[in-house]
Amino acid sequence: MTEPLFRWGILSTAKIAREHVMPAIARSETGVIHAIASRDAGRAQAQAARFSAARWYDGYDALLSDPDVDGVYIPLPTAQHVEWAIRAVEAGKHVLCEKPIALKADQIDRVIAARDATGRVVSEAFMVWYHPQWHKVRDLIASGAIGALRQVTGGFSYHNTDPDNMRNRPELGGGALPDIGVYPVVTTLLATGAEMRRAEARIAYSEEFGTDVFARATVGFDGFDLNFHVATQMGAHQSMRFFGETGWIDVLTPFNAGLYGFDEVVLHDQKALSRQVFRFPGVNQYEAQVDTFVRATRGGGEVFPLEMSCRVQEVIDAIYDAGGRQG
Repeated sequence: MTEPLFRWGILSTAKIAREHVMPAIARSETGVIHAIASRDAGRAQAQAARFSAARWYDGYDALLSDPDVDGVYIPLPTAQHVEWAIRAVEAGKHVLCEKPIALKADQIDRVIAARDATGRVVSEAFMVWYHPQWHKVRDLIASGAIGALRQVTGGFSYHNTDPDNMRNRPELGGGALPDIGVYPVVTTLLATGAEMRRAEARIAYSEEFGTDVFARATVGFDGFDLNFHVATQMGAHQSMRFFGETGWIDVLTPFNAGLYGFDEVVLHDQKALSRQVFRFPGVNQYEAQVDTFVRATRGGGEVFPLEMSCRVQEVIDAIYDAGGRQG
């Protein structure tokens, strides 16, 4: 017998929701957008019309009170994630919360406690977790395809100087490390399963905004280091490479798969004389994320766990501490 469609509620009409997650839900096999809430009633109504949502609400509490909403997606400003994730869980809703779910690792403990007390599924929205290219990288490393892993390098940058954008507002949780620094960290953890041992960093803060606009970090693991940079006032770029004793792996579209070219993982041999290319055409990591999430609410899928959220945030906390946390 076919399962009924999961009825999603969306808390806010943020850009990530409008451009990626709500379209993914609309195309998904498992769910439908049932209700949209915003503090701007006009925006909620407009997005409800766009996605044929049954209801729209002027405020988030009203949506959480809707008994027909099975679960919510939360793309609110980062500083509000913990509060609304807990409120949603306590209202009986499953929760998919945009990353980062918290600004410090110990804040996630409250969300875990709420999850465990209610039995709801709660997950941070790391869409990269669901893309098969990262499972391929993990399998290649585990199989010894590049020998012992010795070095991981990465970078993620864009240019944004809008003073009203949440990424440039420290009171909303803005900054390069919370917004994009999490991606080199989470993909390294996914690919290796390793535990952080130490962190070193240099962080530059904006005099205008007060947010970190550049960070260069070295994170030490057993046997290898992760070196990466992130920036919010540089040209758009992203990369991840894994170097081993007998070869190396290049992930061509590591984070925004599908937007920066082909989704490819390239395995190079020790002398760079030959390579194998693994392609993943037609994958939408946002669709994979929402479908897996819904299946998990029915006992059949494995979402990005909050325990892993803690591990990622512990690395970000350590980088801030090493580089001199401001404010």
